[in-house]
Amino acid sequence: MLNPEQAVLEANTEFYEAFAASDIGAMADVWARKEVVVCIHPGWQALRGRDQVMASWRAIFAGGSPPVRCTDAAVTLMDQMAVVVCVERLPDAKLAATNIFVLEDGLWKMVHHHASPFTARDLPASDPPPPPHSLN
Repeated sequence: MLNPEQAVLEANTEFYEAFAASDIGAMADVWARKEVVVCIHPGWQALRGRDQVMASWRAIFAGGSPPVRCTDAAVTLMDQMAVVVCVERLPDAKLAATNIFVLEDGLWKMVHHHASPFTARDLPASDPPPPPHSLN
């Protein structure tokens, strides 16, 4: 049996497999049915509701979805919700993506997907921790 983090990563993998295969049935299975869903494709406005989100995937798949791979996936679990931050690798671009999942009938289902291009930058150094407070 998968632990919760592994189960979320598996749901995330199913999303990217459906995306790469242009499989609208598999894509429909990934998304939640009981919660409001939101999707923001690169350069698109926010799509709200299952009907709009699934229509967007049908349009993308009709044009042939690009070969996409997910890398560097990191999960943050919060009770009945999980956030996956990852990199979508396309032939000519890298996108930063945030995928949010909720538990629905015991399975992790997507409620939010947002991907956007990024430029790799040097990260700022972390701030040192503040000195301990003295009560004297």
